[in-house]
Amino acid sequence: MLRNREILWLFVTMCSISLVAIVISAMMSLPVAVLTCITSALLITCSLVFTRWRYREIENLSSYLRQISNGNYTLDVRDNQEGELSILKNDIYKVTLMLSEHSALLQHDKVQLTNAISDISHQLKTPLTSMTVMADLLSEPELPPEKRTEFTRNIRVQLERIGWLVSSLLKFSKIDAGTVQFKKDSILVRTLFQKSLEPVLIPMDIKEQTVSIKGDDTVSFLGDLNWTSEAVINILKNCVEHTPEGGEISISFAENAMYTEVIIADNGKGIPKEELPYVFQRFYKGKNASEDSVGIGLALSHSIITSQNGDINIKSEKGIGTQFHIKIYK
Repeated sequence: MLRNREILWLFVTMCSISLVAIVISAMMSLPVAVLTCITSALLITCSLVFTRWRYREIENLSSYLRQISNGNYTLDVRDNQEGELSILKNDIYKVTLMLSEHSALLQHDKVQLTNAISDISHQLKTPLTSMTVMADLLSEPELPPEKRTEFTRNIRVQLERIGWLVSSLLKFSKIDAGTVQFKKDSILVRTLFQKSLEPVLIPMDIKEQTVSIKGDDTVSFLGDLNWTSEAVINILKNCVEHTPEGGEISISFAENAMYTEVIIADNGKGIPKEELPYVFQRFYKGKNASEDSVGIGLALSHSIITSQNGDINIKSEKGIGTQFHIKIYK
């Protein structure tokens, strides 16, 4: 403790003042000098004991901070007493809790990144393997022209699938990272569906499906047109895929003081009851999913809608059809 220059100077100063007081007291009388000497010794001792206690407390705090810097956030240094050291301990504990939460978030982000990389590698492995095999077959000089055409077309299909998959995963990663700045524009729901139906009109025409839209033209919501359209397109694609030829897809929407509600329904095969809790999970594929499905479209729709203060639920009965209920709160 005495190696601390400030404490050493304090000790020397107190001793000097006491010595001067003792000398002056000795000039007056011997009893006064003895009393002054005893009083000075007690005061210096008390001061040194108190300083030593504070010195040890600061040493303990320094040790605590070193443990925090090494990643140990389980220590509790709080006390409920008054004083500067107690306030400092409580403030350090609050900072420790914040660092612990940040560390947990960083660890969660690392796990998410690892899972995302694993999912991407798994999803890309199948089409890449298929294209490798077909490319090897295309190099055969005796391959029939019709097979060469078929393999070329399949490679193109797989490339389109990879492009869509990578694009969707990039959108997922942006949403998960919180880097997407969703706009808060006033959007007419009818305008949303005019934009969203365009990519699915040809598949619907091929399967001779019909679509009906019911709702007031003034119904609107606050959101991002492009991102919300992305979510709705994935839902419509799911409906078209699981609705038989000649089937119908119905769209209805309305609003009240609390939210704008949209219902997208089909009269397709329906989803088994046991699969309903998992349909919005990433890379989940139900029993009725097509071979080309990777289980990412509905999960992306769910992320986009919930990120815009919305909610999406699904109701389905096997053999009757499926309904998607979307609510965007005001």
